[in-house]
Amino acid sequence: MTPQTTGIHHVTAIAGAPQRNLDFYAGILGLRLIKKTVNFDDPGTYHLYYGDGAGNPGSIMTFFPWPDAPRGRVGAGQLTATSFSIPAESLGYWTERLIEHGIPFEKPSQRSDETVLAFSDPDGLPLELVAATNDGREGWRDGPVLPEHAIRGFHHVTLLEHDPAPTTKLLRDTLGFRQSGEDGDRQRFEAGDGGAGNTVDVLTSADARRGSLGVGTVHHVAYRVPDEEIQLALREEISGLGYDVTSVLDRNYFRSIYFREPGGVLFEIATDPPGFAVDEDLSHLGESLKLPPWLEPQRERLENALPRLQIPAAKR
Repeated sequence: MTPQTTGIHHVTAIAGAPQRNLDFYAGILGLRLIKKTVNFDDPGTYHLYYGDGAGNPGSIMTFFPWPDAPRGRVGAGQLTATSFSIPAESLGYWTERLIEHGIPFEKPSQRSDETVLAFSDPDGLPLELVAATNDGREGWRDGPVLPEHAIRGFHHVTLLEHDPAPTTKLLRDTLGFRQSGEDGDRQRFEAGDGGAGNTVDVLTSADARRGSLGVGTVHHVAYRVPDEEIQLALREEISGLGYDVTSVLDRNYFRSIYFREPGGVLFEIATDPPGFAVDEDLSHLGESLKLPPWLEPQRERLENALPRLQIPAAKR
């Protein structure tokens, strides 16, 4: 069988102040902090992971908080919107919640048959809430958002391209996506079982300014595979097409390979296992700083250098 991805694994973006990031994603959006670790390639900064109660693939939003980094510019060659799935009947709840917390948002709009609520996080990262009618996943039940209204995970992500053809060919022919719709300059692709969490939109704008990496932009998007065998087979296929693919990297909670798609977006292929309970119990995810074995000898130095973080109380 041809190796292929089965949907979105996670999205990683660049933030500014880590406590502000934590207050927004855990305190306002009501996602669970599922892992507090460091950037393995830059261990002087945090790597914060948010998701549903168990940190299931398709729900995981992660951040590199670099307070001193310059602000980026969202544009072509980037993931320009990260869209979360909420129950269709929860749109009013979320509108009121954003107002309550002073978060500006755009008037809800219709896109195909979906209602979309667009806003930005405190660093300017574009986000959307999509009122989904057929998302059977559960959000985090013990957070500050009522369980019946909680974010279920990703709905889709949007890639902005000058020329969509090479990117859509890669998605279709190599990564296992299939085109499921088209709305003007937006093409929709789905992998695996399709639907929320398995969907990528490719938006075309020939004259859009190119994006620049920095605070308030997405660093990369990761697609999921069930195991390392399929990941290695995909790596061989992608490399054979002429892409510069990294070796397999151990991220403790998944194994990863990286490469840039033709339009410039950094793609990752990540394994589902071993998951986020590999180094702490599910009931205590995100409560303590977790380090990979090779950084444990530096724990004291890193803990002294990193700012203290306070997880927001789960007030409803």
